Amino acid sequence: MKRQLVALLSTALLAITVSGCASTTEPSASSPASGTAPGLTLQQVKDAGVLKVGTEGTYKPFSFHEGGTGALTGFDVEIITAVADKLGVKASFEETQWDAIFAGLEGNRFDVIANQVTINEQRSAKYLFSTPYTVSTGVLVTKADNTDITSFEALKGKSSAQSQTSNWNALAKESGANVQAVEGWAQAVTLVKQGRVDATINDKLTYLDSQKTKNDPSIKIAAETTEKSESALTFRKGSEDLVKAVDTAMGELEADGTLAEISNKYFGEDVTK
Repeated sequence: MKRQLVALLSTALLAITVSGCASTTEPSASSPASGTAPGLTLQQVKDAGVLKVGTEGTYKPFSFHEGGTGALTGFDVEIITAVADKLGVKASFEETQWDAIFAGLEGNRFDVIANQVTINEQRSAKYLFSTPYTVSTGVLVTKADNTDITSFEALKGKSSAQSQTSNWNALAKESGANVQAVEGWAQAVTLVKQGRVDATINDKLTYLDSQKTKNDPSIKIAAETTEKSESALTFRKGSEDLVKAVDTAMGELEADGTLAEISNKYFGEDVTK
């Protein structure tokens, strides 16, 4: 489940809501918050030859170790590695738990977070974001032969399997569903396939990742939210020069097809726009 979606429109049936010191010759455009390290310029990163990246390393398919013990890989890992290549530097990864990842950025442990950070108002007040590289929606998943549920409104009086701590749980309740608590996607979709619940709501990336692996014809997307969540690379305030260069790199990677290629590798379709 996409843990970064933190904003939910409470009145709608929609969920969205997925280092070094500043140079004296190139001053930061924004002052960092109290207790936060200064931002970085592109030149500082080039001088270091390394872009230090904070990521979890346990969040498949975005940032994980193949087979549990293999090399670090994943959608986000490949995206930021391609960006670093465009900048002419190496990507160096610092793995950390999600609960500590923003503190690591603020404390100068790394220069950027690449870990499906969803853009929202609260984070935008504290950090800088690159051009989004993941765009996603919420999806309502049913059995493939279900013809009764074709919208979120149709969930009223139906049953839906949801993790109690997720935003999708709230959306299911707002839609009028009778919610059955589960631990996550795997358990939820099993109950749907067994006919023990009518549906489940989750992030589209979760569904696409599952289908890319299992290609299960017994389930389908019955409805999709119109509101979208956007995830982006996250930087400290004061890194405007670096973010501008990263955005240029992302534009080049989109133009040459690299972003779409990486996306199709993990999700079977382009989720970058």
